[in-house]
Amino acid sequence: MSTVPRANEYLVISRGKWDAHASPQDVQRAIDQFYAWLERKVAEGKMRTGSRLQPEVRIVSRAGITDGPFAETKELIGGYWHIIAGSLDEAAEIAAENPCKAFGLSYEIRPLDPERAVVTTIANETPESWR
Repeated sequence: MSTVPRANEYLVISRGKWDAHASPQDVQRAIDQFYAWLERKVAEGKMRTGSRLQPEVRIVSRAGITDGPFAETKELIGGYWHIIAGSLDEAAEIAAENPCKAFGLSYEIRPLDPERAVVTTIANETPESWR
């Protein structure tokens, strides 16, 4: 009896800027290929759509609401989408197929945690002194 690996959901964060030396026509071709690729993956049940992000931003913190500070240019987030895969490695392999990476974009793939936050569980927000 074989077992089917459980599918997990991963957030893909698109970072960076288009290569300045690339032609707008070549980048548009990659964008068009991306959307065709995304539609195929959604139809296969391997991805869910996300969205491009507008350049406006507000930062909400205990200091209040501001329109910055802004991340370094190399850290700009252009959009996001979701991958459904059996592992983080499989999700990374799917993201590596993205035709836009040839023109300067990179992708951060993060597993989504379906559990509610609990302070005793080590997470990104946990201070080093609590670990």
